[in-house]
Amino acid sequence: MTTDARSNYRSETGAFFQRDRSWHPPALTPAYKTSVLRSPQKALLSLDSTLSEITGPVFGHNMLGPLDNDLLHNFAKPGESAIGQRIIVHGRVLDERGKSVPGALLEFWQANAGGRYRHKKEGYIAALDPNFGGCGRAITGEDGGYAFRTIQPGAYPWPNGVNDWRPAHIHFSIFGHGFAQRLITQMYFEGDPMIWQCPIVGSIPDRTAIERLIAALDRESTIPMNARAYKFDIVLRGRRSSPFENRLEGN
Repeated sequence: MTTDARSNYRSETGAFFQRDRSWHPPALTPAYKTSVLRSPQKALLSLDSTLSEITGPVFGHNMLGPLDNDLLHNFAKPGESAIGQRIIVHGRVLDERGKSVPGALLEFWQANAGGRYRHKKEGYIAALDPNFGGCGRAITGEDGGYAFRTIQPGAYPWPNGVNDWRPAHIHFSIFGHGFAQRLITQMYFEGDPMIWQCPIVGSIPDRTAIERLIAALDRESTIPMNARAYKFDIVLRGRRSSPFENRLEGN
């Protein structure tokens, strides 16, 4: 019988929850131009995960610095700060039953207030903020909670179509305790009309699924005269890893 090393409780057993396939966008979505080249052209092969991929550690909990979750200052010169509307993003990482997922590593990255990334291949001509690096990290607590400070990112154009723009968003990467335990997703902002005009968002067939990607304005958690707050909970599948096209039931 295996046990959870953090709690010494027995590992859970039992039936898995049925996955709703209507929530997942199809691999081929012509309106999202890059999906055409990325879509499988041949029959897929199923490869088993190695033991190190399933169980191997990918990070140490002592690797984070004191400003890793403060994007206002973690790239800024002493005494200076990133430019833009200050916000706090907070929430919990949960499994499909609402149970907290502690000890997960969250990485987040975003464009600056003008909609520009700090990347050598960035093609947008908006100004760079010398005090904003655009990335950070946090580890969830025992209740699955996380929080970080940043600025509201700007929208930006992208060469998908003649006049396509991405709505303001923040990218998230969530790591578990093994190399293969990783989810990448995006968070949008409540009230942004550009969400519903985005070809990437439009590839998701279920409106309710899209709404799960939109962070709610949280007036109760704002800091007066300082920062607004947005709440964004991330729900994982829990006891089964992410599906792939050639193994839709999960690993």
